[in-house]
Amino acid sequence: MFGGLRLAPHKEAADAPMRRIEAVESLQVSMLQHSGRPARPVVQVGDRVRRGDLLGAAADVRSAPVHAPIDAVVEAIVEQPSWLPSADAILHVHLRRTDSAGAPRCLAPLGECTDAEALRERVREAGIVGLGGAGFPTADKLGGDRSVLILNGVECEPHIACDDRLLREDARAVLGGGRWLARICGAQQVLIAVEDSMHAAIDALRAVLADFPGITLRVVPDRYPQGGERQLIATLCGVEVPADGLPRDVGILVANVATAAATHAAIERGEPLTRRWVSVSGDAVAAPGVFEVPIGLPVAELVAAAGGYTADAVHLLLGGSMMGTALPDDAAPIGKLHNAVTVLRARAGSTAPALPCIRCGACADACPVRLLPQQLHAFSRAEDDGRLQAQGLFACIECGCCDPVCPSGIPLTAQFRQAKQRIQLEAVQRVQADTARQRHELRQQRLLETEALRAERREARRQQVTDPIQAALARARAKAAGEREPPA
Repeated sequence: MFGGLRLAPHKEAADAPMRRIEAVESLQVSMLQHSGRPARPVVQVGDRVRRGDLLGAAADVRSAPVHAPIDAVVEAIVEQPSWLPSADAILHVHLRRTDSAGAPRCLAPLGECTDAEALRERVREAGIVGLGGAGFPTADKLGGDRSVLILNGVECEPHIACDDRLLREDARAVLGGGRWLARICGAQQVLIAVEDSMHAAIDALRAVLADFPGITLRVVPDRYPQGGERQLIATLCGVEVPADGLPRDVGILVANVATAAATHAAIERGEPLTRRWVSVSGDAVAAPGVFEVPIGLPVAELVAAAGGYTADAVHLLLGGSMMGTALPDDAAPIGKLHNAVTVLRARAGSTAPALPCIRCGACADACPVRLLPQQLHAFSRAEDDGRLQAQGLFACIECGCCDPVCPSGIPLTAQFRQAKQRIQLEAVQRVQADTARQRHELRQQRLLETEALRAERREARRQQVTDPIQAALARARAKAAGEREPPA
């Protein structure tokens, strides 16, 4: 892998057994649990639902259904922040726990004789999305034939450890799900990738690999961001995914190991995706660990399950320390895309102003996609959008490698993210302005055409009224002229 950083690991969360959170009184389930269009709520306030019932139906193929994680009553359906870069406010279904109404709603398990299209439809029905963070609906990713399937267990972020713990405890489910995914997409080669520092996970995989012929374990260097889709493909397959393309363009599918485990549960047990594993770590939480939590659990309850905060001033992140989203408070709910909560002590002087760029090039050496962040920084400050895009702004994966190596302390990643959002917003505004202009021009044309048609109708009516009068006058004149003629 080009560039990147070797970061000090903070994987203490993976050392303790997974803890399951069951006793929750309320959840806030977002209708945007994926990359794409939000799901459409199919429940109303006051409805009672059982675990596994459908809360939101997929809007299209780039959407995914959302299911109830608990037996509950629907208390409210309101808009609130989504904590995803793709949207500001999204409908959330608020659930209040009720007494259990019996066994959870499950789909019928599928067997070995099930064809690939039916298996893919099951993945869609179960609401499975990429659980590594990107959140693309898995059924959509499975469309088309692939030659290689990569099960991604590379957790290069220094504080995230949920996949590590999953592999230690349930490697068989991961490999079983990988087998189903390979059947659906037609992959002949299946690789499972982990970092060389994940010793316990490697041992757990080797203990069961013999039962899954055709799946090969590949160990990659512990270097951030080695777990990125494009970086992992380049390392394992020696193939570069085009900057404007996707892994499917080179015949490869990359799926997170948690996604594979969810696929296994959906096909073999009929379970929709209503829970996920989340790591809680950092130097400001009492008992770091990995938890299996229902979707919609507030971050506050998850941190409380990890022993609570150990400092008055903390930096709370939804995600890892490199690419996580800073939270203003701990009321945000966990979604399918959220694999970690990181709680760090607020550092004194962390808000010091940035110094001018000295053009040292350290950021370019660290960039894993071979960009020139110093150039992007200059063009971003000048709001030179043409040069920004020519220099590959939208190829930036926002990994944050350029930030810690900058001697001037410039928040480059945040600057590039803001530049992307500004350019995208301006593009949307241009489209909206063009649409409004075209709509106005079409309206003006319709008004002119309508007025011309009305004028034609008025003239036709005038002629219909005028002609009979003229005819009557002509008859009257003819009659008067006849009476003056002498008799024969």
